[in-house]
Amino acid sequence: MKKQFGAATATGEGRRLKTAALLVLFGLIGAGCATIVKGTDQSVSLDTPGYPGASCTLTSDRIGTRVVTTPAVLDLDKSKHDIIVRCKKGCATGQGVIVSNTEEMAAGNVILGGVIGLGVDAASGAMNEYSRNNQVHMTEGPGCKAG
Repeated sequence: MKKQFGAATATGEGRRLKTAALLVLFGLIGAGCATIVKGTDQSVSLDTPGYPGASCTLTSDRIGTRVVTTPAVLDLDKSKHDIIVRCKKGCATGQGVIVSNTEEMAAGNVILGGVIGLGVDAASGAMNEYSRNNQVHMTEGPGCKAG
């Protein structure tokens, strides 16, 4: 009696190829999950309570330098880099930081998208999120006159 390895081997190889193709497909679907779901930019508000109209300079490696007048709503590219904020109105000044945190979705990305998904989200900045509502508290220097 002859053994029929050819048919069984072809079927086994076919199943392995289909399984491998499905794993790759799911990996690609999950890759960059935060990039797809949450995007690579976000809106952030900045205010200087008691000092509307203050001029604020924002600086980071990702956004470079931007100047805004408060109150402001900014559309920022997400990044792992915090943003330094320096504000001035008359002789009042203030400074603060818009903090970048890791998105909760990044943990799920490791499970669904694996290293590829995590890498995509890290490179695009999508795995990070800035504080949405930010305030810089201003103080007047000793030489300021109440106006």
